[in-house]
Amino acid sequence: MNQPESSLDKSTERVRRMFAEIAPRYDFLNHFLSLNIDKYWRGRTLSILSPKAGEPFLDVCTGTGDLALAASRRLKPGTEVIGSDFCGEMLHFARKKQHKLRLETHRLAFVEADTTSLPFENDRFQTVSVAFGLRNVVDTMQGLREMVRVCRPGGTVAILEFSKPTLPVLKQLYGFYFRRILPGIGNTLARNSKEAYAYLPASVSEFPSGESMADLLREVGLRQVRYIPMTFGVATLYIGQK
Repeated sequence: MNQPESSLDKSTERVRRMFAEIAPRYDFLNHFLSLNIDKYWRGRTLSILSPKAGEPFLDVCTGTGDLALAASRRLKPGTEVIGSDFCGEMLHFARKKQHKLRLETHRLAFVEADTTSLPFENDRFQTVSVAFGLRNVVDTMQGLREMVRVCRPGGTVAILEFSKPTLPVLKQLYGFYFRRILPGIGNTLARNSKEAYAYLPASVSEFPSGESMADLLREVGLRQVRYIPMTFGVATLYIGQK
């Protein structure tokens, strides 16, 4: 299986500019538009992964850092946690939250980096995660290969991503909300000229989910691949072992 084909413009500079533009209101809109369920998804992800103190943790496409921050709080000050993202404006808000949460004494760092070319050595992290960001990477397979490269043998690669509900009524409601309601609310509140919240449903609809996504993880060499739908399949956590 090759890189999923897409008609969506995911060029690196376009997506970076788009996220830089919405960065100041990104957290508010995420929580508002998901009815705060995104917090539950991240919390459940960490509960399922159950990372251990002392084992380094990397969260790529970290955005404003929610998963990396939650991991650092869970793993205590001595554990290395890194959140990486290619958008410096998003990382600015991640660092502000780190200060607000008084996590400066933790081994938590935010690094500006492209997921398709991570600046870390091979086999460094016990857990490598991405939450709602892999679909924005210009080359999905290269992003996955880089996540696997920096993961330790025996370590875990985890992808939390939007997916497509299969229950008929929920599928229709979900599609209507994503295509018709979310873009209007998001663009009004974010005042985003590049229509980031029209890009969101398009990127979700074109991105593989379920067994198709699991196949991509197997293709990059991960074993014991499994996936766990959340909230009736609105989001799905994919896990594989290196």
